[in-house]
Amino acid sequence: MISHQFSGATDFLNLVSLLSQPESEAENLLASKLFEKKYRKGELILETGQVCKQIYFVDSGLVKTFFYTDTREFIMRFFPEGHMFTVLDSFLLQQPSAYSVLALEDTTVTGLNYDDLEMLCSRYHSMETFYRKLLSLAAIHMMDRIGGTLEEKALVAYRKFLKEHGSLLQRISLADLASYLGITQVSLSRILAVK
Repeated sequence: MISHQFSGATDFLNLVSLLSQPESEAENLLASKLFEKKYRKGELILETGQVCKQIYFVDSGLVKTFFYTDTREFIMRFFPEGHMFTVLDSFLLQQPSAYSVLALEDTTVTGLNYDDLEMLCSRYHSMETFYRKLLSLAAIHMMDRIGGTLEEKALVAYRKFLKEHGSLLQRISLADLASYLGITQVSLSRILAVK
């Protein structure tokens, strides 16, 4: 995940420029490969079992990545506008995803196909640099998320969420927040009553 406030294809390109210094030829070719797609609230962007073939930039709206066990839903991340997302292992390995991605609001994304990114990386060192830095940032965020899930008590996790993502509180349901924190809604209600 990357959190810079951009929107649309122009801002996808700005994000690339922030992480790398693409040649104008690379930037022009990248721009020609970007596409816009709109999703309605509640629409799946990616379903478990599908191969993730795109990397997305959220122009407007909010999405979540999640998976189900036999008993409950677990939310891995929320991605509001200005963030880039994909299901990393499925995208990198081009294998079926264990996660689903759902639009929590009407959402517009700018996307780039896997094959186009691979072609750009093979032709331009600057695009390979962008991709490497993007993957490094994603790995850092994922390790932080996993570490937080394993180490933190619910109240600590809630306070950390408030500090890092407090602006999302009015945009997500209590059920989704509890799922993200890895606790029940009853436990979340207790935390909210104490805070």
